[in-house]
Amino acid sequence: MVARLIDGNEIAAQIREELKAKIADLKSKGVTPGLAVILVGEDPASQVYVRMKGKACEELGLYSETIRLPANYPEEALLKLIDDLNANPKIHGILVQLPLPDHINETKVLNRIDPEKDVDGFHPVNVGRMLIGDPGFLPCTPHGIQELLIRSGNSPEGKHVVVVGRSNIVGKPVAAILMQKKKGANATVTVCHSKTKDLPSVTRMGDILIAAMGVPEFIKADMVKEGAVVIDVGVNRVDDPSSKRGYKLVGDVDFEAVKQKASAITPVPGGVGPMTIVMLMKNTVLSAEKTLARK
Repeated sequence: MVARLIDGNEIAAQIREELKAKIADLKSKGVTPGLAVILVGEDPASQVYVRMKGKACEELGLYSETIRLPANYPEEALLKLIDDLNANPKIHGILVQLPLPDHINETKVLNRIDPEKDVDGFHPVNVGRMLIGDPGFLPCTPHGIQELLIRSGNSPEGKHVVVVGRSNIVGKPVAAILMQKKKGANATVTVCHSKTKDLPSVTRMGDILIAAMGVPEFIKADMVKEGAVVIDVGVNRVDDPSSKRGYKLVGDVDFEAVKQKASAITPVPGGVGPMTIVMLMKNTVLSAEKTLARK
């Protein structure tokens, strides 16, 4: 058995088509969804993500502002900038690209974003709403994982989902989303991590295994239940002298070995990555719709 590929590019394209109709409707009512992305410093991976977000806005016809700031930009000035964007009616979503330089308090910055414009879903108000099942904005990568599962015919309903990793960005929120008493959720969820005893025996229980630790090719074939659905969230650069760039991108799953055992698997790149960006667009459109409804 060789696993079926779950194509994130294809599923993201379906969602983009759905968004186009919503955007056209908003524009006919005089509202263009607007996203502001703030990048502080020169982190190479962040630069790539920010460019991709700008390109996605352009393709969908969203208004976007990318604000690039030097690495030594003062925290107070950044907080003032967020206040200005909170008050700007053209901006429906504000995203601060992480990580931030060491002198800036990440929590303070994220908490300054108006929860109604927090399209990343990181504000404590939105995290709380997600947990009680009354979401404002769901965080983009975990929500993208849920959409990948549903739209690829691998609904988590009634399944045992094992999540490896407990970060605030992926592990914890994806567990919270998939355990909700809702259609497209209703899973039994186990979260395991670096301090879990006998990790392979836990990961082998998963009908669906979500790998989100940030360790290259950590999940081996003997850690995966026969016929499981495997979602690989990791994006890791590893040296590859045979590549023109000198490196290649790999996930947190040993793809070649695990695809012989899983029933379905996401590739890296081209799996979860495209979903993260399209869910950000979806949240920005949702924010614009909510703004219109409040008028």
